[in-house]
This record gives sequence, C-alpha cells and structure tokens, in this order.
Amino acid sequence: MRPVLVLRPEPGNAATCTAARALGLEPVPAPLFVYAARAWHVPPCRAWDGLLIGSAAVFAHGGAGLHTLRSIPVHAVGAATARAAQTAGFGVVRIGSGGLQPIVASLPPGRYLRLAGAAHVALDPPADVHIDDVIVYAAVPQPLAPAVVARLAREPVLALLHSAEAARHFYEHCVRHGLARDRIMVACLAPRVAAAAGSGWQAIGVAAFPGDDAMLSMTRQMCQTV
Repeated sequence: MRPVLVLRPEPGNAATCTAARALGLEPVPAPLFVYAARAWHVPPCRAWDGLLIGSAAVFAHGGAGLHTLRSIPVHAVGAATARAAQTAGFGVVRIGSGGLQPIVASLPPGRYLRLAGAAHVALDPPADVHIDDVIVYAAVPQPLAPAVVARLAREPVLALLHSAEAARHFYEHCVRHGLARDRIMVACLAPRVAAAAGSGWQAIGVAAFPGDDAMLSMTRQMCQTV
C-alpha cells in the first residue's frame, strides 16, 4: 500500500488523514495552502433570498461581517460546510453533494449572496437568479516540505487533489523538483481537477462524486491495483 499525500489545507487535511487511516491507508499530511482572511464588506443592503457557501473556510475566516448575515438561510455545498454553518449560528436550508452549480440550477427566482474564496468556480445561474459574489478568504500557496520532496523522489506515492488550484500547484512543484510523475498517481475530486492536473502521471483517478468518501474509496482501489 503506497503512501497517500494529503495536500488540502487545514482543517480539512486532518479530517482527510483521519478518514484515510480508518480505511487502512497511510496518509502523509502535506498542505499546499493555508487559508488567510481577506478584508471585505457586506454589500449594500439587499433582500437576499439565501447565502451560497462553497467551503467551510468561509465560516472559519469570514470574520465579523458574517454576524450581520445570520438571518439569511444557507445553501451549503456539502455536509461539512453545512455543519460549519450551523456551528457559526446559521440556518441551513439545503445541502448539496456535487458542487454549487446543481444547487444554483434549481434555486427559486431571487437574489443570492455568494461568500467565496479568491479561487472559486464560476457559476451559471438561471436567468431569474441573480448572484452577488464577495471574496472573504484566500488560499495562500505553500512550498512542499523538503521531507515530502525527498519521499516523492525515493518511493511511489498517490496524491489527493481536492481542487484545480492544488492540481496545478502540485504539478508545478513536481516539475520544479525534477520528480518523476510516472511514479506518482493522483486521485482527483472532480473532472475539472483532473483536467488541471496535466499529464505524465502514473495513473489519474476521478471520484464517482465530489466528496472525501468517494475519493478515498477510489484511492484505496488505486493503491491496491497498481
């Protein structure tokens, strides 16, 4: 069973490592990003019909401005984000399972406020749905630790790619350090992540649906069969 490199930022990194160990995998925590709060202001008062939240990081790094929005119902991208919203005092009206776009596609007509990170996926709302975007945090790239680079150089590993930004960043690190990508497998959260990962990897897997459970189940199969 090859080591599994977990590249996502904290606190998600620790959660993924815990879930990976429960499946008998050997996770290696190596966050490629740290979250940093951005200065932001609540837009001019509107009667928003809901908040669109694509990451639990919004509630960890959104700051004091979040308090003025607690009366607005949250449409959360997934269960972890929904739990973070509830812990922060928000009411959740919908929990998605495949990204924000399916949620947006079925929203009732109205105006919605999206709180997001600096790197976020563009949404395509229906004509009668209007979305105001506000950036409340950013993921700041970090270098791979020397010990991680050394491990990548000496043994085959599998890297978990939770975002297109992480995929591009990891590819660049591998090129910069002269690492042999044909000894590295990558497991991707979604097709757009795989598209951003580039080529030359030993194997590329795409989770059946976005989420750690599906991603780690696929990872275990990849580690056992290759």
